[in-house]
Amino acid sequence: MNNYMRVEFSALAENEAFARAVAAAFVMPLDPTVEELTEIKTAVSEAVSNSIIHGYRDSCCKKDAVVVLECRIMSGGKVVIKVVDEGAGIEDVSRAMEPLFTTGDEEERSGMGFTVMESFMDKLSVESERGKGTTVTMTKYLDIVRGI
Repeated sequence: MNNYMRVEFSALAENEAFARAVAAAFVMPLDPTVEELTEIKTAVSEAVSNSIIHGYRDSCCKKDAVVVLECRIMSGGKVVIKVVDEGAGIEDVSRAMEPLFTTGDEEERSGMGFTVMESFMDKLSVESERGKGTTVTMTKYLDIVRGI
C-alpha cells in the first residue's frame, strides 16, 4: 500500500485543529490505537503551530501565508507526515531542537515543540533555510508494523 494526501491551508491558528483532524482521518484505515492516533495528532499540532507562530512571525511573511500538510502511508503501516511552510526559516536547526529553546515570548512558549514531536514519532527531521521556509518530516511506525 502506498497512499498519499496533500492539503494546503491558510497559516491561521484556527487551522491547527483542521490539520490534526485531516491527519487523523487519513491514517484511520490502518486502525491505529488511540495512543498512536493521539501521538500523530499532537505531533501534527506542534509542527503546524511552529509554522504559524514562528515561520510566519514577521509581518512581511504573512501575506498569503500557507502551510502544507502531506501524509503518506507506506506498506506495512509506515506513516510519513510533512509540514511545510515558506516562512522565515530557522537560523540554527540544532539549537531550535534543544528543549526549552524558543524564539517566541518565553512567558507564552515552552520551547518544547520539537521535543514533543520527537517523543511521539519514531523519526523526525527538520530542513530549513532562512527566508525560504521549513519542512518538518515525521515518521511513525504503527503497531501493525511491529507485529504487536
